[in-house]
Amino acid sequence: MNYPHYNPASDNRPLSDEELNDLDELLGALPTEAAMNIEALDGYLAGLLLTPGLDLADLPGEAWLPLIWGGDGEPEPAPFASGKQRKKVVMLVLRQLQSIATAWTQHPQGWEPIFSFADGADEDTEYADAEDWAAGFLLAVDLAPEAWGPLFDADDTAELLAPIAALAAEDGGLAEASAAERDAASRKIPDAMLALWAIRQNVGQKA
Repeated sequence: MNYPHYNPASDNRPLSDEELNDLDELLGALPTEAAMNIEALDGYLAGLLLTPGLDLADLPGEAWLPLIWGGDGEPEPAPFASGKQRKKVVMLVLRQLQSIATAWTQHPQGWEPIFSFADGADEDTEYADAEDWAAGFLLAVDLAPEAWGPLFDADDTAELLAPIAALAAEDGGLAEASAAERDAASRKIPDAMLALWAIRQNVGQKA
């Protein structure tokens, strides 16, 4: 199955809350547990945009899109009920990808990742939990481990990536941490992503 390439000049309108909910419901209704939810998808797209040396415009859509819904089956793409449904998901994903890149470039301080939030013991306390977002981000890392290796090894960038690795860890990390600890790690992610984006842009300008 051939999918469209990412086009940096394409529609960069942020998805509305209704469109985000629609995309989340479309993915959640698929007959597979491997499909991402909207939080994991947001993290996955962020990871793709930050992958060192990767120009998404040169990467075929089939190399990264099917992972979002758990892969394509044979002989027909799976697990969509129709080609129309698949096309809708793909178009919404591409818009979300482009809107993240545009936000990081044009108004970075206004960007917010999609995390889960839960109320604390009292009504005035709200905890962020980026576990699913972090897991999605690491799926992008797994597509290019050699490119990401130096960033996880270098002290400055490893520090930026540490909350993601800790939140996504199934064993150890923050798996058994308190809500407050997971909240603190989650809230480090937005600034860390903007710092990594700045590094990537600086590297690109020097190349």
